[in-house]
Amino acid sequence: MERDHADVVLEYIGANVHRLRVRLGLSQEALAEAADISTGFLQRVERGKTNVGVVVLVRLADALGVEPGVLLRRAVLPAVTRGRPRSTRAKRPPSR
Repeated sequence: MERDHADVVLEYIGANVHRLRVRLGLSQEALAEAADISTGFLQRVERGKTNVGVVVLVRLADALGVEPGVLLRRAVLPAVTRGRPRSTRAKRPPSR
């Protein structure tokens, strides 16, 4: 069965939001707060699992510092990984 074109575009939006958020070093919580949406809603957007209205699309684009059209470009969703992400903080050298 062929996927609906709208579902494909929702995946593009999700992949672009995820890519830009990670590039900016933002957590999902920080981006959701900046876009005035819930973290759970942002998680569904990033997975391409929920419809995104124009208002939310513009809020996300503004929070990410891009034009709304950038979020509609072709992109591939990243592979899903389970569990907590690894810490990106630099490890402290052992104390002497």
